[in-house]
Amino acid sequence: MEIIERPIISEKMSMLTDKLNRYGFIVNRKSNKIQIKQAVEKMYDVEVVEVNTMNYSGKTKSRATKAGYIPGRTKAFKKAVVTLAEGQTIDFYSNI
Repeated sequence: MEIIERPIISEKMSMLTDKLNRYGFIVNRKSNKIQIKQAVEKMYDVEVVEVNTMNYSGKTKSRATKAGYIPGRTKAFKKAVVTLAEGQTIDFYSNI
């Protein structure tokens, strides 16, 4: 089971990173805080102080087409916000 699916790179997360040294990740929905902490520490070689998680349920969406309305649903996901120890950073762009 892969714990970390992808990092969250957005304007809001960039502000949290600059001010509070927090980084966001989309993680596996079945993972817990301890597993997330271990995965981040292993993958990025940093010290994690705190992990906060949020579960998002998929939203129902519909769109109008010539054939009528087509109902759908967005994917449910779990978000983790990880606080690193002072002086530690993660560079998401180093592997590009």
